[in-house]
Amino acid sequence: MESTAPATVSALLHRLRGGNSSAPRLTWYGPGGERVELSGRVLDNWAAKTSNFLVEELDAEPGTPFRIDVPAHWKSAVIALAGWQAGGVLVDEDADVVFTSGSSADPAVDLSAGSGTARVAVALGALDLSYPGQLAPGELDYAALVRQFADSFDPFDPPSADDGAARLDGEQFTQAELLGRFATPATPGARVLVDASRPLRDVLAALLGVWAADGSAVLRHAEVPDTPRLREAERITEG
Repeated sequence: MESTAPATVSALLHRLRGGNSSAPRLTWYGPGGERVELSGRVLDNWAAKTSNFLVEELDAEPGTPFRIDVPAHWKSAVIALAGWQAGGVLVDEDADVVFTSGSSADPAVDLSAGSGTARVAVALGALDLSYPGQLAPGELDYAALVRQFADSFDPFDPPSADDGAARLDGEQFTQAELLGRFATPATPGARVLVDASRPLRDVLAALLGVWAADGSAVLRHAEVPDTPRLREAERITEG
């Protein structure tokens, strides 16, 4: 186990894909018996593909504000990691790029994230290879597009520890602060149960804290009960 805490999300992902890269780092329990397990290597690959999607498809660059209107889920965690790795700034206000779990073709979808933004519809089903609903003109399909991008990410201008990374609830965080005061501390090497019904900010803080402590997380949808059997099967030590 490395003793030095990572200073950026890129450094965090580098550490997760190093060492025992096949060990689980994020396990998702969703509705209908859905279970998705991502090792350090697979988590890094998904983040890399999404970072490349952001940069190559959406022209994201350091400082680009992005917003995630997606419930806490393994995909929203990947999107956050990818945006930070690309130097983006996660916001809860108007953004250049908005990821949403509902298409703007649906009149019930909230479009308050700002006009003129690039909108990306995210299918949440484990087996969804494309967005299951209708897309609005110009709206992009995350599931259908992201797999075509490279599973390694080599930015021309990688973010530094002092670069901005989030503006949430009136607070600002740098890359280093994401892994410091933003993250929820966890015991080194812990296997932590995280409740996905909590606000996305809280879930991301919990996940970053777990990974910064070289641990792993089990992210549990609200429809999945917290039972002794689940805790025993996943070897939960905290949460």
